[in-house]
Amino acid sequence: MDTEAFRDFERAAHDRVAGGYHDFFEPVTAGAVATLLDAAGARAGCRVLDVATGPGAVAAAAAARGASRVVGIDLSPRMVALAASLHSGVEFREADAEALPFDAGAFESVVSNFGVGHFPRPERALAEITRVLARGGMAAVSWWELPARNRVNGVFFDAVSRAGAPPPPGLPAGPAVFRFSEEAELTALLRDAGLEDVAARGVTWVHVVPSAEAWWQGGLGSLARASASILGQAPAMQRQIRAAFDLLVAPYAVEGGFRVPSAAWIASGRKA
Repeated sequence: MDTEAFRDFERAAHDRVAGGYHDFFEPVTAGAVATLLDAAGARAGCRVLDVATGPGAVAAAAAARGASRVVGIDLSPRMVALAASLHSGVEFREADAEALPFDAGAFESVVSNFGVGHFPRPERALAEITRVLARGGMAAVSWWELPARNRVNGVFFDAVSRAGAPPPPGLPAGPAVFRFSEEAELTALLRDAGLEDVAARGVTWVHVVPSAEAWWQGGLGSLARASASILGQAPAMQRQIRAAFDLLVAPYAVEGGFRVPSAAWIASGRKA
């Protein structure tokens, strides 16, 4: 894997989808926020860092708990600008998770909500999270369970596979999307970074989408890698993927829209 090429892709892709992510996908990720902050011990009076903050919802939630200092960082300049415009009382900075611009021990709580699968070198990112964590502090990260249990974004990957779409030219190879969908892999990531008392818990929730079209357009406008895998195809293949998508979402239809299951792992650990 060309880590620089993948990092450049992630930056450009999240710049492209920043607004759509806020509108469509941040409300999905909200289902994990409270559990994530609890797992990281984010509370009144503590210093909190939110890594891969996106539009800033997790950082804002930490500030609402009374944290004494909250910083959100993201690789995408447009995500940082959007977060700053939405949450004026929180500090947001453009930074790479693999090279955090903070002193050792600067934060008592570090979180990353659905970030680890986007980092070219997640081991390095977790080493950095551990470095900036104070002794006795807690870190917590979340990632999606396998697509069979997590359907809001999972159906896009399944539709691409069902349609037999090849990787589009120009899309750089990245880390395995579902590596951290297994509890053992996610907890190993934290243990290998030197954290202790590592534990994981599963969280599930249901997200409501008003229509198949809203689901399709929302995904294309907010999911970095999945949307690139679709939009990079020829028009005929895009139509095949859409047909597969329509079949896959049909079981979740209810009166007035779709009730979509979501599931994630949240892993946490303490710095000795």
